[in-house]
Amino acid sequence: MGRIEYKWIVGIVFVFGLFMDLLDMTIVNVAIPDLARELDATTTQVQWVVTGYLLSLAVFIPVSGWLGDRFGTKKIFMLALFLFTSASLLCGLAWSIESLIAFRVLQGVGGGMLTPVGTAMLFRAFPPHERAKGAAILMIPMVVAPASGPVLGGYLVEFHDWRWIFLINIPVGVLGFVFAGLFLKEETQPNPGRLDVPGLLLASTGLAALMYALAEAGDRGLDDPRVLAFGLVGASVLIIFTIVELRTSEPMIDMRLFKNRLFATANGVQLIAFGGLMGGLFLLPLMLQSPATRGLGAFDSGLATFPQALGVVMMVQISSRLYPRIGPRRLLGLGLVGVTATTFAFAFVDVGTDIWWIRGIMFARGSFFSFILICLQTATFATISPTDMGRASAISSAGRQVGASLGVALLATVLTNRLSANDTSLLPGADSAGAVDAFHEAFIVAGVLTAIGAVAALLISDKDAAVSMGRVTESDGMPSPVVAGH
Repeated sequence: MGRIEYKWIVGIVFVFGLFMDLLDMTIVNVAIPDLARELDATTTQVQWVVTGYLLSLAVFIPVSGWLGDRFGTKKIFMLALFLFTSASLLCGLAWSIESLIAFRVLQGVGGGMLTPVGTAMLFRAFPPHERAKGAAILMIPMVVAPASGPVLGGYLVEFHDWRWIFLINIPVGVLGFVFAGLFLKEETQPNPGRLDVPGLLLASTGLAALMYALAEAGDRGLDDPRVLAFGLVGASVLIIFTIVELRTSEPMIDMRLFKNRLFATANGVQLIAFGGLMGGLFLLPLMLQSPATRGLGAFDSGLATFPQALGVVMMVQISSRLYPRIGPRRLLGLGLVGVTATTFAFAFVDVGTDIWWIRGIMFARGSFFSFILICLQTATFATISPTDMGRASAISSAGRQVGASLGVALLATVLTNRLSANDTSLLPGADSAGAVDAFHEAFIVAGVLTAIGAVAALLISDKDAAVSMGRVTESDGMPSPVVAGH
């Protein structure tokens, strides 16, 4: 490994962890009917297999940045890999729905630390003007993993056993753990500060309450009293958290980072855009698998959505090369306009549409998606110092998770509402035309979300992101961050 630059070693190690973490977010969904049947559980109980994982992620994302800075990114990353892999084994051996939920929560502990700590390691290893290359490394697991989940999960559930959707993580996790132990360098920050206990409690409580509300909104609706109560509590606690952190000398999540105009704007675009992006990815498999519409199996449905990942993989290198030439403002806008157009295209897909046309739309969507991911991953951290990278990556990871969950919850609620308005459902024998119309209206809402993101992208300044584009300042001829708001 001595011939490989260290920054690429960090990228390889991070891909192991990120792929497992993101794959687990979608691979479990296709197994829910089998879990309910084999573990003799209700639909609500099985839903907690997904919700428990998301809640655990929300709780441990905020503290991950401080842990990495204080104890070392290598130690915490390896701990996260160990917890995630061990919990995957336990999930595969679960004997009841209660034990499976508990082990999924443990999985979320590891998953909550993997992405922020790994992102901090990666962007510290790459100098600012090369971070587009670093971001390109992240694109493959960030898109291939969620897109592969339904394909791989559908295959394992249909032709093998649901336990394999968890056991498949073990060889990847073990390999990543050994690789990290052998080749990663330990890195701590000189002044990580003390653990901000009030901030930890407030952030964990607020994010957990908000994530629970978003997870429940899909089934219960946004106007359900429980959803409203937890949503209001979560939002209120997060507002209190913001006020407390701004007055704390050593905050766990430094809200002062939002004084950095580029960081604040990029995170705002990410929150909106990921709502539409992930929400649309949630709708299509549902439309393809529902008996009232296409009625495809989980495996065939996954094959129809997988071309999105192929589009990203084919375009990611081109995207990373275009970034320094075009800049994040125009490239991000182009990506979001393209994703918006391809999302609206699904408003014209019905039960008779050729499956290859659907695959073509997904491939085009993935190609434009690569522009968005490269820009957001690179521009977001362009003017963040190595000292602040751990906390910044925790903020970005939490925002991406909340944005994706909000989009899925919103579109699930829109779909449920329109199905009711059309007096139909997704069950066998239901009115197919009404169900297709409901999906069309939900896709339009998803397209509107990404369109809003495209407008918000106009607020990003290429001048602020100059250092990540390899541009130099006139004063010293060296790349330097342009930090607005300071």
